[in-house]
Amino acid sequence: MEKRTLYAVILSVIVITIGFTVQNLLYPPEPVPATAPATPAPQPEAPSTDPQAAPAPATDAPRPAPSFADGTVRAVPQEGISRQTRVFQNDVLRVTFTPEGGAVQSFELLEHLERGNPVQMVVTSANAPGANAGTPGSALDQSGFLLKFGGPDAAPVTDLFTFRRTDNPNVIEFYRDFYFSGRPEAPFRLVRRYVFQPGEYLFELQTTIENSVNEFIALDVNGIAYTITTAPQIGPSFTQLDGRQEFRRFLTHTGGRRRSVNVSSGSSQQVADRVDWAAIAGKYFVLIAVPGTADYRVTFSAVPAAGVPDAHRISVSRPVIRSARSTDTVRFYVGPKTPAHLERYNSANDNAFRTQNLNLDAAMETRMLLGWLENILKFALNAISRVVPNYGIAIIVLTLIVKLLLWPLTHKSYESTARMQSLSPKIQELREKHPDNPQKMNAEMAALYKKEGVNPLGGCLPMLLQFPFFIAMFGLFNNHFELRGASFIPGWIDDLSAPESIWNFGDFTLPFLGWNDLRLLPIIFVGTQILSSKLMQQPQANASQMKMMTYMMPIVFFFVLYNMPSGLLVYWIVTNVLTVGQQYYNNKIKKPAPAPVAAPAARASAAKKRSTKK
Repeated sequence: MEKRTLYAVILSVIVITIGFTVQNLLYPPEPVPATAPATPAPQPEAPSTDPQAAPAPATDAPRPAPSFADGTVRAVPQEGISRQTRVFQNDVLRVTFTPEGGAVQSFELLEHLERGNPVQMVVTSANAPGANAGTPGSALDQSGFLLKFGGPDAAPVTDLFTFRRTDNPNVIEFYRDFYFSGRPEAPFRLVRRYVFQPGEYLFELQTTIENSVNEFIALDVNGIAYTITTAPQIGPSFTQLDGRQEFRRFLTHTGGRRRSVNVSSGSSQQVADRVDWAAIAGKYFVLIAVPGTADYRVTFSAVPAAGVPDAHRISVSRPVIRSARSTDTVRFYVGPKTPAHLERYNSANDNAFRTQNLNLDAAMETRMLLGWLENILKFALNAISRVVPNYGIAIIVLTLIVKLLLWPLTHKSYESTARMQSLSPKIQELREKHPDNPQKMNAEMAALYKKEGVNPLGGCLPMLLQFPFFIAMFGLFNNHFELRGASFIPGWIDDLSAPESIWNFGDFTLPFLGWNDLRLLPIIFVGTQILSSKLMQQPQANASQMKMMTYMMPIVFFFVLYNMPSGLLVYWIVTNVLTVGQQYYNNKIKKPAPAPVAAPAARASAAKKRSTKK
């Protein structure tokens, strides 16, 4: 193998590294201003008033009310409010509500499992991995979709709300009366109404505020009436956010364009412009907030919460209310990040809420490099999986199809390698002829290659041709939702989208590497790659180059692929096995006849004649 071949291999490794980096790149974040100032927490007070009295609707034009500048909104005292949680369930989700603030305590996706249980999308200190769930009130202020009077930094409303039954089984409703400090005679009612539909991961959160007197509801903190804030984190649970196995990304969509908002840990950012929607996107699941018609403000927060150090929240703030009664609607999508579920909200005929043109599918991951090839492979894999129920077998079938498609090109490259082998005696003769003049030797070798019509880099073509497919397969196996939890060999390869493991070291971690699992697939990959490299060796390569290609390259890839999705390793192992078979076929069964080699005595006689002529 010539130096150009070695350079090609090194360049290929660089291409793979760049490919991995590009796979995880998103659009650069937009600059955003600081978040709104904090609002002091309200303190309880006990004025005497009738807690059950319904506020009277205003009939005339409302009168202006004093500005709500100090955050002193208090709940009207009321005894006997039940602390019983309420549960709503349809065919795709189960939601548990807490009367503290009329918020969501649990949001489970019934059709998607995590360790045998439904995926939990509301992660708080009570259910976060390693949290002390037995601590009383540990998640009281961390429930999902809590309401705050004022901006995102205000204290959440955690007073007990009364549950009210409605005629619609898809509606969960809570209410509580509040008043401004110093005005207990003029309470207003806050109603929180959750509207679901069968088969939908989208729901509506309706907030009604109605005054008992004929004047504006004086909720105004720097132009904000109230804020709805999500739980500290969305599910599923994770050990770390490494950007590949799991991640959380803040996204916005405005005017047909998706943007990524970069929020450093411990900080928050308010989006400057009005957005169509805002999202917290994970690898497979997403929470999307779709504000209503008012000029809502969106704030992203990565400020850690108690028991949830890796926190990611969305706050949707409603501007000042200019009436004695108002009802606002914010829609939330909490579910899988798949085109089938997200695209249905682009057409009113495809969803029960009759919404259209929401463009929620823009929350899907996009690949700038070889995305078209990944889409083709995804389509083929889905088609195969309809016939073959096991995704691992479907990957093997897909690998066979790819190998067959590349057969003409790889076969041509193998023929080029065989021709190079047949030229080995002539190349060796040139080396003996010009041992002290490498420039002359290389020039004559180039002339020989040109005369024989041989490309010295042709033998590397099979490896180079695999790289685009490798990068596309990486994106496919790392992001394809249907592969999440897809088992190939139960007990060993239980999730083709994640690394497999045959032994866990427990608390022990390998120094420098950070590994605490022994994986078998990378070892099998090294074995098949070494065997393939041995069969690809060219006689003209020197010993050091042969050793590097045969052993060093597979070892380098061993470390690169150790924590890659097992589906990717299955693909490459099967590719190596098929390559070995093809190489054996070309090297042994269809081995070309070797070029005639002059005997040593004849070569010596020819050399003697040349020296005599000189």
